[in-house]
Amino acid sequence: MDDWIARRSQSNPVTKTRFNAGSTDSHYQRDRARVIHSAWFRALQSKTQVLGLGESDFYRTRLTHSLEVAQIGSGICEHLRASTDDAELQEWLAPSGLIDAACLAHDIGHSPFGHGGEVALNYKMREHGGFEANGQTLRILARLGEYSESNGLDLTRRATLGIIKYPGFCETLARYPKASESLQGNASQNTLNLDQWHPPKGIYTEEKDVLDWVLLPLSEKDKSTFVQTTEPNAQGHFKTRYKSFDTSIMELADDIAYGVHDLEDAIAMSLLSPSQWESRFLAPLAQIEGNPITAKKDFYTDNLFSGSNKGRKHAISKLVGWFINHTQLTELTEFEHPLLRLQATMHPSAHDMLKLLKKFVMDEVILRPELQALQYRGQQVILKIFDPYNHNPKRLLPAQVYRESLDSDNPQRVICDYISALTDASATRIFHRFSTPSAGSIFDRI
Repeated sequence: MDDWIARRSQSNPVTKTRFNAGSTDSHYQRDRARVIHSAWFRALQSKTQVLGLGESDFYRTRLTHSLEVAQIGSGICEHLRASTDDAELQEWLAPSGLIDAACLAHDIGHSPFGHGGEVALNYKMREHGGFEANGQTLRILARLGEYSESNGLDLTRRATLGIIKYPGFCETLARYPKASESLQGNASQNTLNLDQWHPPKGIYTEEKDVLDWVLLPLSEKDKSTFVQTTEPNAQGHFKTRYKSFDTSIMELADDIAYGVHDLEDAIAMSLLSPSQWESRFLAPLAQIEGNPITAKKDFYTDNLFSGSNKGRKHAISKLVGWFINHTQLTELTEFEHPLLRLQATMHPSAHDMLKLLKKFVMDEVILRPELQALQYRGQQVILKIFDPYNHNPKRLLPAQVYRESLDSDNPQRVICDYISALTDASATRIFHRFSTPSAGSIFDRI
């Protein structure tokens, strides 16, 4: 266990410090505290989750989503702990500080304007290593975070492993269609279709040393297996195959929060009607045996669409609890170490129901032209502030950021770090400062 509570700063004699006395979880509680008190975490309150900020006071931001993921992750751990008396499983189940740290930090690398902003930044970084939110999360935790000069938030090895969803490098995973690439190159930024520029799911080659450090306690066999990839997915990219035990818990919590709470937001804002619910979700749901809704269809429909926050929350809470209680422990025989061999998964019926729920919200809400227009607008902001910084760094970048770009082998990465750290509001202000003659002042602070 000692290997997994180590921090990267300890490998440097100059910065080596003793751990505080206490239980193993006290080290992970420090991880959680570093995430919570980080400015990168606080910035999530002003970053889009699904719906554009300012449209309503009700729906979730990246910050409230992350808090809910942490709560659900803790619930999954408690359920799994109560479901088995196996000594090894009990030993390796994540303590509360650890799973909180991983869940709270899982979206810390997201750019402004949600996944649309992520795609726009990846397009701009396509020749400079790409941009991907989980890769940026690792970069913040290991490089950019304010706790240390060179090791970011300097989390424990196990907490760092827990947030790495995709242990492969974007540059080697990327497969962009060549025909689409030539077409994109002929488009202006005002008409650019970014559908072909979704990033591969991975980390940056700049963080190879971090990944090597994280995997150091594992056997050579486990290391080589863990970083294996699959054939290209529907978007053309290769995909990584495996995740750590803690990551599997965090991802289940993220999926539950995404599916169920986006449903709640959409209903609360009248973006979904009872007729859509019944015809597009309840009808196909009836084919999934053991789901909790079909047998109590009237209860869920009446409470979700009652117009009452209490009624709606009562139904949502029951759904969240049902998903948590339908998680289970499984094992991957490919691995030796418990942190890779053990996995949290969903029972098949719960997996199928959550997949259907997410598809329902995607088709009926997220892909609506009104929401896509908001996403497109955010993408345009990202596209139109990147180039001025890239071509006029000395004139336009903040002084500290400019100095960092001069010292970097990849100055575009420094610009990308700066832009991805912006909130929706600060990115919009910069856009207006660059493009609207009457906007902005020398006294403005981003």
